[in-house]
Amino acid sequence: MEDHYGKIMDVDTTGASLETGKQEGLSYGGVEASERIAERDLKNMEKYKTKIKNVSKKTNIDAAIIAAIISRESHAGTILKDGWGDHGNGFGLMQVDKRYHKLIGTWDSEEHITQGTLILCSMIKDIQKKFPQWTKEQQLKGGISAYNAGTKNVQSYDRMDIGTTNNDYANDVVARAQFYKRNGY
Repeated sequence: MEDHYGKIMDVDTTGASLETGKQEGLSYGGVEASERIAERDLKNMEKYKTKIKNVSKKTNIDAAIIAAIISRESHAGTILKDGWGDHGNGFGLMQVDKRYHKLIGTWDSEEHITQGTLILCSMIKDIQKKFPQWTKEQQLKGGISAYNAGTKNVQSYDRMDIGTTNNDYANDVVARAQFYKRNGY
């Protein structure tokens, strides 16, 4: 059921922006930068692989996408302080925002990963309703963008990342997800 929401390997992507690359100590952006960052998080991600796979089965969201969001949001937990990031508003591996959601589970639990993934599912469904003419893959990418900046921010396919963190959220996450897909997720 991994392609329930579309096939991640068929989603087009430009990868990380130069700004995201620079934040990560790279002198470049693009798919190459996204893959390099995802690769750095690969070893830490292994701790959560079983939980990610379990959540993937329950939610029909590809495990590679969950891993990619965890990489983008928290570098597989390595940048969190007691599970918190984003100036104390984002919680857990998937950085669920306490201002908009009642937090579930501990920061690195399967319950937390399930909550974050179900939020992603609801965003994809909102984008499906908003853009029924888009392909499944386009709707999937739109849902990933909405996970960061909300459904209202997604106005068109080509400009969906304008207004997301570093204006590259969906493109970066998709490129990381494609890397994780090729690496056992």
